[in-house]
Amino acid sequence: MTLLGLQWTLPMMLLLLPMLLLPWFTHNQDKTVAWSNFVPVDSLSNVIGIALKALASIVIASLILTLAGPYVPEQTIERVGSGAEVVILVDRSRSMDDPFSTRGKALAVNRTVGKGDSKRRIAKKYLMEFVDKRPDDRFGFVLFSDKALDLLPLSYNKESIRATINASALGKGLSETNIAKAMIKAAEMYGKETYRGSRTVLLVSDGGQEFSDEDKNKITELYKRENLTLYWVYMRSTTGLSIEEESDDDSWSNTPEKRLHNFFKDLGIPYKVFEIESVKSFSEAIDTIDEQESQTLIVEEIIPREIKTAPFFWFAMITMLLLVLAQIYTAWGVRKAHE
Repeated sequence: MTLLGLQWTLPMMLLLLPMLLLPWFTHNQDKTVAWSNFVPVDSLSNVIGIALKALASIVIASLILTLAGPYVPEQTIERVGSGAEVVILVDRSRSMDDPFSTRGKALAVNRTVGKGDSKRRIAKKYLMEFVDKRPDDRFGFVLFSDKALDLLPLSYNKESIRATINASALGKGLSETNIAKAMIKAAEMYGKETYRGSRTVLLVSDGGQEFSDEDKNKITELYKRENLTLYWVYMRSTTGLSIEEESDDDSWSNTPEKRLHNFFKDLGIPYKVFEIESVKSFSEAIDTIDEQESQTLIVEEIIPREIKTAPFFWFAMITMLLLVLAQIYTAWGVRKAHE
C-alpha cells in the first residue's frame, strides 16, 4: 500500500487514523452565565483552544503512522561508472594445493594444504585485493575441477563475492580439471545478462588441457558473440621454458599448457596470459588487469530499503512537548490567579 509516497509494513494500523478526531469531541466545560456580558469574547483564547486540539490530533496521527511502519522500498538505479564485469574462474584441482614453482627450481613434493604458501591460498589473497580495489565492477564466480560450478552469478554485492572467494579456498582439491566447462559456463553467465560495457573472464589455473573440437567451436562462438576479454593467470606447475617461448622441442610445444595458450591466442578476442612464478608476479598481474579494465560501464546500484518511522516519531514527540508546555503554563496561570 502506498500513502504519502511511502510503503507501509502494517497498513492495517492506518485504519486507526479516525482517532485523530477524538480531541474535537472532548466534554464541554463551558459555564452557564446569567449575564453573558460578564464574560467578554476572547478571540485569542478561542484560537489557542483550536490550536491545542489540532496539536493533539497531530500527535495521535503521527503515532499511528509510526506504528504502521513507513518505509521507502529497495530501489535499483543506473549510473555511469568506470570498470568492468568480471567472471572469475578458479581452478580447484589438487595441484593448486602445491606451492609456487620457479624456473630452474624443482617443485616441492609435499602439498601445503592449509598453509599460506599454497597456490590456492595466494590466489585467494590477491583476488580479494582485486575485488576490493574495484568498487564499480560486477563480479561472478565459477569454481571448477572436473565440473564447473557457478557459485555466484554476476553481482555488485562485494560481500557476496568476498565470501565466495574465501569459501573457494577451503578443503582439498580434486584430481581432475575441466577448463572447457568452466569457460563455457562463464560465457553462458554473460549470455543471460544485458550488455553494459567491458566484459572480462579471469581464469586462474596452474595447468592446461586439451579441448575437444566441439568445446573449441563452442568456446570460440560464445566468446566472440558475447564480446569477451580473456585473461589467464597461469600459476605454473612445471619448470623449464616460459609458456610464451617457442622451442624446437616437440615435447614442449605439445604440452597441454602450450596448446591451451595457442588456442586462446587464436580465439580472435582480446587475450593476455600472466605467467605467475612468485607472489610478486601475481601482484603485478592483478595490478595490470586492474589498469587495463577501466572502461565506461553502466552500473546498477541497489539502494536498500529505508525505514521512515523516525520523522513521524520525532514529530509526535515535539508536538507532545508543546502540549505539555501548554498544560504547565495553564496550571501556572490558574495558580497565579488564586494567589
